[in-house]
Amino acid sequence: MRSKSGIATIVALAAVISLSGTAATAQKSDGTSKAGSSTEPQITRNEMLNVPMDGLKGYDGVMYITDIPPGMAAPRHSHPGYEFNYILKGSVSYEPDGQKPFTLKAGQGTYNPANHIHKVWNPSKTEPAELVAVLIKEHGKPLAVPAP
Repeated sequence: MRSKSGIATIVALAAVISLSGTAATAQKSDGTSKAGSSTEPQITRNEMLNVPMDGLKGYDGVMYITDIPPGMAAPRHSHPGYEFNYILKGSVSYEPDGQKPFTLKAGQGTYNPANHIHKVWNPSKTEPAELVAVLIKEHGKPLAVPAP
């Protein structure tokens, strides 16, 4: 049996290894839509790792890096799994439904429960932000689900 710290280390390593290059729908941090074009900055989620979780039948561990250009926001969404985030550079603001918004800077992390609706944005108008996320989700479920 593995210790909790050993499992946490495996999850953290899994989160740092997944990249796919898919662009997330983006908004300006003021909530207005950001039309996507090849010349305009977009929020991107690059999957680094997507593996079945040994010992957690029916679950996958997914690790991805999210790049958030200055002033950009991801619309309200949820994840069908348990999400752990670590800020690699810049700062990232979170607003989970029913909670006060908070901002994390490089070197800080947070946990988001499964299916908890939240909004994420880069509060800086000049500096990009980057985070690594580890998501433990049911096999076959998407990484994110838009909120109604």
